[in-house]
Amino acid sequence: MKKLIFIVALMTMAMVQGQTLTERQKGLAACACLMAQGNLERLEPAVRSALDKGVTINELKEAFSQLYAYTGFPRSLNALGVLGKVLEEKNPDWQEGKPWMRPAEWDDAKAAYELGKKNQTQVSGRPFDFDFCPQDDYYLKSHLFGDIFAGDQLTAADREIVTVAALSGLEGVAPQLAAHKRGAVNMGNSQETVDELCGWLDSEGYTLRSKWPKGEPNVAFAQYFIGNSYLADMGGGVHNVTFEPGCRNNWHIHHGAVQVLICVSGRGWYQEWGKDAVEMTPGTVIAIPAEVKHWHGAAHDSWFQHLTYHKDVQPDASNEWLEAVIDDYNILKTK
Repeated sequence: MKKLIFIVALMTMAMVQGQTLTERQKGLAACACLMAQGNLERLEPAVRSALDKGVTINELKEAFSQLYAYTGFPRSLNALGVLGKVLEEKNPDWQEGKPWMRPAEWDDAKAAYELGKKNQTQVSGRPFDFDFCPQDDYYLKSHLFGDIFAGDQLTAADREIVTVAALSGLEGVAPQLAAHKRGAVNMGNSQETVDELCGWLDSEGYTLRSKWPKGEPNVAFAQYFIGNSYLADMGGGVHNVTFEPGCRNNWHIHHGAVQVLICVSGRGWYQEWGKDAVEMTPGTVIAIPAEVKHWHGAAHDSWFQHLTYHKDVQPDASNEWLEAVIDDYNILKTK
């Protein structure tokens, strides 16, 4: 078990080395990922944070508009609606940004197509022709990489940061994500920046791209959880528990056994009865004494994974499940 803890510590150290992402890029990425997921509750504070970090209003408009091509008009319009709501606050520190100008390519279909062909070649790293479906080939060149990329609010490098972040938040798009991770480098980002972007989205709980298995729905204990959790048997009495954002288990007591928690991904909370909650991030290890009333679960805005096992187990060991965690958790949501 000491070896397992050591491995977790090494993983944590690796995450903090070689940081190249700017705060502005993080702001754009967070908004793009949440927009793609359709998570409007989390998107609103993310938009405020991005504006605070120097992302301009017009850059966010451009990002949400571009992403309709990857996520659909409904989510694009919803995200723009969130931006409009946030802007009602009229914060004087938020920047409007570069004035929007209608691209000349919008009035010249041939010019848009040629621009798109050039951009698509650069993103792909080679000429790309989707002969299998000429319709999509034309749409990609003329519209996505032509009309959309013709806007000057975002650089080509920024556009790929936004795209990678959005695709990272979607299920079932692994080939496109892999292609755009390569494309992000081709369009001017360093490989280190792209790698850090994906790691940061995971560590901050925007995505769950963990090396630890998510497992199967934790149906046997679902009645003792608020939200969805998942369970993966790691062998040797060790299990990996995955909590979706906001998921937590009820207050409970382990009679006749010590429970050990090791956070391996995301961000969560652990709390003992009568004490302040303790934040858990990758590498956090907590040993819970027998007979101590406690709960643990994900932060409201982050996925969370922890390994768990029991030691000093007595012959009559058991779990006692108690009331749901509501008021205590609502307080933590403001932190």
